[in-house]
Amino acid sequence: MATLTPPVERQVLLHGVSWETYERLLNEHQRSPGTHFYFDEGELEIMVVSLRHEEPNRDLAMLVQLVSIELDIAFRQLGSTTFKRQRHQKGFEPDSAFFFPPKRAAEDAAGEVTPAPDLIIEVEITTPALERFPIFAAVGVREIWRYADSRLTFYRLDGQQYVEINSSIALPPLTPTIATRFLEERSHMDSTEWARHIRDWARQLR
Repeated sequence: MATLTPPVERQVLLHGVSWETYERLLNEHQRSPGTHFYFDEGELEIMVVSLRHEEPNRDLAMLVQLVSIELDIAFRQLGSTTFKRQRHQKGFEPDSAFFFPPKRAAEDAAGEVTPAPDLIIEVEITTPALERFPIFAAVGVREIWRYADSRLTFYRLDGQQYVEINSSIALPPLTPTIATRFLEERSHMDSTEWARHIRDWARQLR
């Protein structure tokens, strides 16, 4: 019996790319949500995400939403909105982005969205072609949840660098260990059962 193998992610790294070319590519791919662009001073990584990438991303985004709701923490979600800063020659599209509290983001005439998100989720199924943390730091992302090798690591911005942390800034009850465990449990629970399980856990913390 034939089995379906999920497609691998596709990525390409281009060198010597101008800011104008980067913005043109962004405009040409506005209707391609599965394509992400990471730009750092002329280096451009283009990634087409796979099913293996999107599943943990969507599950982690749901985890953030459910815990926030149960703990009565207001938030705003902007998905994979493009965040870029021409003065730093850097830009990126996270897998998921959140504001805590739900700030009203605005886009200026240059297409730059401010403020920076308080929390982003980054899923790494394949090794990134670019070092992404300097890009996130230049934009001012406060917290990162990085999912790689089937486990989560949390980071906070400290100056212009990220340091590993033991619990979330935005959602303090959540630790990397607990969040990783929830993802592991998702593999043998349907979405309704899994959501109920998370909400029951969060209610106990009120």
